[in-house]
Amino acid sequence: MKKMLTIMLIFTIVTSVLTACVNDKDIPRKEVYSDIANLDFNFSVNPETFAFEVESNGITERVSEPLADMKVSNLKEDKNNISWTYLEKEIDVDIEKKDKYVDVTIKSSKNEENLFSWPSVKGDGYMLPLNQGKYIKSNDSIWKDYLSEEKMKLIEAFSMQFFAVDKSEYSVVYIIKNPFNNEIAFTTENDIEFTFNHEFPTINEQKEYGFRIYVTKKNPVDVAKTYKNYLIEHGDFKTLQDKAAENSNIEKLYGAPHVYYWNKTMISEGNIEWAKFRDSFSEKLRLWIQELLTTKVEDGSDLTLAFEGLNKVDYVDKYTKNRIVQSLSAVMQLKEFYNPEIFTVTNKKTQNLLDKGIENLNSVELIELNKRLLKGALGDIVDPIEKWADENTVEVLKDMKNSGLENMWVGLDDWQEGFIKPELVKEAEEMGYLIGTYDSYHSIHKPGEEQWETAKFKDTSLYEQATVTNKDGTKIEGFQGAGRKLNPTLALPSVKERVTSILNTGLAFNSWFLDTDGTGEIFDDYSPEHVTTEQEDILARIERMEYLQKEWGMVVGTEGGNDFANKTVAFAHGIETPSFSWMDEDMSKNKESEYYVGRYYSSTGGVPEAFSKQIPLKEKYKKLFLDSTYTIPLYKLVYNDSVITTHWWGWGTLKIEDEIANRMLYEILYNVPPLYHIDKSEWEKHKETIVNHSQVWSNFSKKAITEEMTDFKIITDDRLVQMTEYGEALAVVANFSEDEFEYRGETIPGKSLLIIDGNRNTIYTPKK
Repeated sequence: MKKMLTIMLIFTIVTSVLTACVNDKDIPRKEVYSDIANLDFNFSVNPETFAFEVESNGITERVSEPLADMKVSNLKEDKNNISWTYLEKEIDVDIEKKDKYVDVTIKSSKNEENLFSWPSVKGDGYMLPLNQGKYIKSNDSIWKDYLSEEKMKLIEAFSMQFFAVDKSEYSVVYIIKNPFNNEIAFTTENDIEFTFNHEFPTINEQKEYGFRIYVTKKNPVDVAKTYKNYLIEHGDFKTLQDKAAENSNIEKLYGAPHVYYWNKTMISEGNIEWAKFRDSFSEKLRLWIQELLTTKVEDGSDLTLAFEGLNKVDYVDKYTKNRIVQSLSAVMQLKEFYNPEIFTVTNKKTQNLLDKGIENLNSVELIELNKRLLKGALGDIVDPIEKWADENTVEVLKDMKNSGLENMWVGLDDWQEGFIKPELVKEAEEMGYLIGTYDSYHSIHKPGEEQWETAKFKDTSLYEQATVTNKDGTKIEGFQGAGRKLNPTLALPSVKERVTSILNTGLAFNSWFLDTDGTGEIFDDYSPEHVTTEQEDILARIERMEYLQKEWGMVVGTEGGNDFANKTVAFAHGIETPSFSWMDEDMSKNKESEYYVGRYYSSTGGVPEAFSKQIPLKEKYKKLFLDSTYTIPLYKLVYNDSVITTHWWGWGTLKIEDEIANRMLYEILYNVPPLYHIDKSEWEKHKETIVNHSQVWSNFSKKAITEEMTDFKIITDDRLVQMTEYGEALAVVANFSEDEFEYRGETIPGKSLLIIDGNRNTIYTPKK
């Protein structure tokens, strides 16, 4: 008969974090959140099954369900510590009591790869940092279906490195000490349960993982603040104000909506005198443009027809005008555009550019040359080149500023948009806006077969010599199965080369957006020539963020915002609404479906359909990703005054047609910047909605952004009325229901909210 050995260690946890912090000179008292009360508790552990229990206020709960019996050796205990070994598994366990928590450390002594699973978790509900944060009851049918047999890579799935389990009278908080090589495996045969798995890879010398275990009251505030205090204790938290002290441009994010601006045209319809163009367009120039479209422009052959028979029509219709504008914009980006037999009219500026040699021109100079060449050929048929595309670019930006959008972050799909219209970048910077380009170093495509610009690298050796290898020897595929994943530890020279070449053109970018670097999509690389651990992968990503920040003064943002990057980035896209259209063919592939998000294509050179098309959303995805009754502000309770977070760009504020009002309420309740996709047409279509909402949100956010989110409450049983507090004098009560709600003498209409700013109360009802 096996001997069941249960060890009981009893101790008292201080009832106030403040008491502990006063005695800890290493923790800056002003930053530690002191209003939470970590509960007193005792614990017991059974080494043979690693069953772990806590007892608080006379109520005993499981921290981990029993594992299968394991043979225990080397058992040791003293007043504050217990340890043992699972000899057959080559695993050592050490548990130590501290003033505020229990510290659990699990080590592998095996030289080869090893795996251990602990804890095995079961509870009434779970507070999980899935994106912003979710509260999931263990018997919830929607989440049971979603999590059925699901395995989550923790550093990618969780925005922060902790989770909490609701028990009958309190919550158990698990802070993950080693964020790498962890996975949660869910089972939903009965209620939702999960097991925490840790892999010990052969390539990683770090052979331990573990947890700090706390007991708190059953609310997201105490759970999140426990984690925030842990970060502060380890020097892993930095406020926006501290970041702004190093780069004052960060303050331009305060109260700033986030706008992706789209314009691929170099010349607007309004820049062309169409009657003259129709009658006087040179045959030689027409044939040259058609040849370039056919031979040098992807899908350009279809555009050639726009030039046929122009002199035989009484007027040029809008469809033809648009195709001609797209054609001219495409060919003017080509190095091959200059043809001395066609372009015979030059002036001093044009000749100076030609004298440099086309191969020696940077991208901005090349486009300026081509504009000048076309202007020389067309003469007064077109406006002076300084005015080209103004109506689609700088004039729209000026109107946004004049409409009251005082601060704004402007993102470009790629740096080529800046090359096409550098005046847009300059104008935005002079208006006091942040403007930056999207960039990525995640995927690399085979040289000569690049499908998009960011997957193309000047150093062509990287594809064979710097990509990530699985432990089975296969290469990890790039985004959407194209190419491979680039090892970030080998990418920094290419980062520097690309960034320098872009900025040396004179573009006045003051912000930079790095795709995927904050998502946690990281890898162990088993390539013999450059073995790399997940930790080294992340450190390399942080290094390139810091390069942009420190060497170029950029306000850096990233996709995701998982909190390993919190000290480096100022903003992140995706925490609030993640990418999920790939989960459903009706959204991603079925072009006949009302749920289809749209093509990544624009016939006008403006906002692609994927961002401008408004669609409904299936109830399943509303529940999983938008429903305020599931969402809890775990991330904001930790990082509101550190990282500014908004939606993934594919799910902007106006994208989901039947959720616009709810999302506007959410953006104020959670202090989330609205995110829009704008060109001239989209601005004119949505101007009133954008201005009305952005002004209310901006006035609120400028006050909330440097404050800590200090409280969150569910006010009604149906969870449709919620409150957040920022600092001591600012609060929001949001009513997501259709019915009026009375709050302290104020009537909040359905789909409306109350902003409490000191002694001033404001009711806001979003208008779609």
